[in-house]
Amino acid sequence: MKPETAFELLGKYVKGPTLLRHCKTVGVAMRYFAEKYGEDADYWESVGILHDIDFEVAPDAHCTKCVEIFAAEKANYPQIDDQLVHAVQSHGWNITVDVKPEHIMEKVLYTVDELTGLIFACAMARPSKSVTDMEVKSVTKKFKDKAFAAGCSRDVIRTGAELMGLELNEIIQDCILAMRTKHEEIGC
Repeated sequence: MKPETAFELLGKYVKGPTLLRHCKTVGVAMRYFAEKYGEDADYWESVGILHDIDFEVAPDAHCTKCVEIFAAEKANYPQIDDQLVHAVQSHGWNITVDVKPEHIMEKVLYTVDELTGLIFACAMARPSKSVTDMEVKSVTKKFKDKAFAAGCSRDVIRTGAELMGLELNEIIQDCILAMRTKHEEIGC
């Protein structure tokens, strides 16, 4: 699936500009990691874009309702496959579903979903309102402040980094670098 197609599909179910921006940001991070790991960047980005497809329409069934949505859309979007559905579900592991991230793509998605939100919040707290001049230490300082961006689960980020086999500072650095690649498009 191409990212443009994924964003078209997402737009059928997500209307809020904040959630659309978040999905685009996660897609940007997923592309960065796909390139880092030598994987299909378009596919990974598409998974990132689509990860919250059911959040607005069924917040109480997040990461579950997506199965129905993808099944209903498969005729129009034959690129939807079991791997995409499993990946989208697995980003809610131990939060809303019991679908564990298995593939590296799923582990990355699980981690960067929360982490990109934290980094975005850190960027908005800076005078520049940008990731272009952000350093890892700025994020780690805010990471320790549980009141800052309280909706971003530090436990999920830590668990995700462990699943990926990376140190927290390394995953933060990679996410900052990823977000810098498209900082104008994602608004930071």
